[in-house]
Amino acid sequence: MPVIPKILVFAGSIRTGAFSGRTADVAQKALALEGAEVTRLSLADYPLPIMDEDLEKENGIPDNAMKLARQIAAHDAVLIASPEYNGSIPPLLKNTIDWVSRARHDNGRVLRPLAGKPAGLCSSSAGHFAGIRAANHLRAVLVRCQMEVVSPECSVPEGASAFDEAGNFRDGRLQKSMEVLCHTLTQAARQASMRIGA
Repeated sequence: MPVIPKILVFAGSIRTGAFSGRTADVAQKALALEGAEVTRLSLADYPLPIMDEDLEKENGIPDNAMKLARQIAAHDAVLIASPEYNGSIPPLLKNTIDWVSRARHDNGRVLRPLAGKPAGLCSSSAGHFAGIRAANHLRAVLVRCQMEVVSPECSVPEGASAFDEAGNFRDGRLQKSMEVLCHTLTQAARQASMRIGA
């Protein structure tokens, strides 16, 4: 019986109509076609204060960071669709990763939500460079968090015209890029699931 991997998908922007959110929609469909069980969440549902070690010392890890850490831990892989802000990662996404990376224990049990977790990256922008600088920076951050970031990426240029009325990519080459990413990530998630179950 084939392993059905569980993959968590979210965007690094919560803006209405964000290109990253629309890219995450395409990824969600492509992952489902690969046979994955996909959970989609919005960071808008997990508001967090700015990462502050004094705040952590006083109050511990915020509840929403713990909820996200548990979500990530409960999935075999993660796909993140990020916009690009000033050539880098948006603050919402970086702050979320910083807080989740601080989660080490959950009710007395060891919790390592990011270490060893396969991750896939998408990026998008309004311009021609498709957010690739943000993707490069995000990859470096996730690798530093010991995530296993797969090599294929899907970077979406000219976001305002990249999607049709049904929310699909207009460009067949872009769709193929997404399919390659999602296939690779699904395979990595299956292998991760088998390691955990072994």
